[in-house]
Amino acid sequence: METISKASNFIDLELDNGAHDYHPIPVVLERGEGVYLWDVDGKKYFDFLSAYSAVNQGHCHPRIVNALKNQAKTLTLTSRAFHNNKLGSYMKYVTDYFNFERLLPSNTGAEAVEAAIKITRKWGYTVKGIPENKAEIIVCSQNFHGRTSTIISFSSDPGSKSNFGPHAQGFITIPYNDIEALEAVLETHPHVAGFLVEPIQGEAGVYTPDEDFIKKAKALCSEFNVLLMADEIQTGIGRTGSLLAVCGTCSCEGHCQQQPDTYTRPDVLILGKAISGGAYPVSAVLCDSEIMDVIQPGQHGSTFGGNPMACSVAMEALEVIRDEKLTQNARRLGKLFRAEMQAYIDQSSIVLKVRGRGLLNAIVINDSEDSKTAWNICLKLMENGLLAKPTHGNIIRFAPPLIMTEEQLRECIVIIISTLKSFE
Repeated sequence: METISKASNFIDLELDNGAHDYHPIPVVLERGEGVYLWDVDGKKYFDFLSAYSAVNQGHCHPRIVNALKNQAKTLTLTSRAFHNNKLGSYMKYVTDYFNFERLLPSNTGAEAVEAAIKITRKWGYTVKGIPENKAEIIVCSQNFHGRTSTIISFSSDPGSKSNFGPHAQGFITIPYNDIEALEAVLETHPHVAGFLVEPIQGEAGVYTPDEDFIKKAKALCSEFNVLLMADEIQTGIGRTGSLLAVCGTCSCEGHCQQQPDTYTRPDVLILGKAISGGAYPVSAVLCDSEIMDVIQPGQHGSTFGGNPMACSVAMEALEVIRDEKLTQNARRLGKLFRAEMQAYIDQSSIVLKVRGRGLLNAIVINDSEDSKTAWNICLKLMENGLLAKPTHGNIIRFAPPLIMTEEQLRECIVIIISTLKSFE
């Protein structure tokens, strides 16, 4: 007798009662542990998206869950109208961890990007001396920094931007990974306050720039007195095999800022996602005092930003990254994954290339962006026990939790290659 899936009931509830703002893979998940997820019918999957790199530490990591539970029993929210006994410790811990002087706490990635834009503009006016309402920020084409009304104003994605205007002004778009274009804008636009950039463009299909792109961009920003704003919401906290993607390909055992030939220190660092291990919404903007101190009381704020639960969870989540050497594991397994995939691609007609760094990788399917091949491959992967999702039509992103073992990764590679072979 054929078993009837419970999934359709849950999917129908969403379709009938919710906004149709996503097009998910048709699986309904109810439990997660480590690198695994289970659906409502009890089927087990490898997670190869990690909630867009939010669960680098794995699903329901016991240390992170315990930190959340213990704090939830004591104090959850005070607002910033009062001090709490966790925020200061959190601020010191994170600023020491990433070697910055100050932290502005927030909740979501897009909220942190918005805050970084405000800080940069205020710095431009009060420190650099840009005339009021003339500040400009350089961004890259194919960027993804969130979906607030300001951020979509400089998006290249018509679906994110069309019919949501009028759009915010003050942004200049250049091609990604194009130092000459950046220099040309800086030379001709004296009112630029910042350059907002993803060290690797995740949503664009794990577009990995030249190794010296960020380093050269920082040098230009310093020359023209412009703030380099690094959006590490998806790429940071171990995902790319370095603590931050701006660390490049450094092979140190932690933060590599002692290696200036490799590490590029941004002026403004934007973090989110894995800073909480996916257990709670946490994001942050970090910079030094000379930049952050342009924000004074009443000029920015967040009711939930810096709440005790967020602080406790984030500190434990970062401790897990360090204690379990997840950055190093991502570096090692990422090299293995790309090597195995390339060996397959060398004789494949369905896959054109693999790219990435650490455990943030993608394959480019040999079809047009408007085809359904990548989507159908992901449906087949789901059937075979592995969850991934296309981006930009013909690209499939692969980003498992950083706690994955080599044995588990090799099992996943077999699933991926055998699935791809069925489409050759």
